Amino acid sequence: MARIKGITITLISNKEVGRDPFDNPIFEDVEVEVYNVLVSPTSSDDIVNTKDLTGRIAVYTLAISKSDTNVWENQEVRFFGERWRVFGIPLQGIEELIPLDWNKKVMVERYE
Repeated sequence: MARIKGITITLISNKEVGRDPFDNPIFEDVEVEVYNVLVSPTSSDDIVNTKDLTGRIAVYTLAISKSDTNVWENQEVRFFGERWRVFGIPLQGIEELIPLDWNKKVMVERYE
C-alpha cells in the first residue's frame, strides 16, 4: 500500500526590509519551500459557503503538515504553475488527536 505524500509548494511572504524617506515600510517577497502539502479541490459546499460569507471563491484546500511553523494568513502560494492567495484563517486541529501528518488547512483562491 502506498503512503500518502504531499507536494512541495512555494509560500510567498512579505518581509519588511527597511524604511523609505517618509518612514513607510518597504516590503520584499520572500519565497519559502514548504514540503508535504496535500492539495485537494474544494468541495462544492465549501465553495458556496465561502462565497456567501466572504465573496471569494475557494478553488483548492491545502492541508499543512504538523511540523510547519509558517504564517499562512493572507499569504500567496505557488503550485501547479499558478499563483494563489490564501484567505481566511487557517483551521488547525489538535496534533495528538489527528493520526496523519497534517493538522492544519487553508483555502486558496486564484490570484493574478
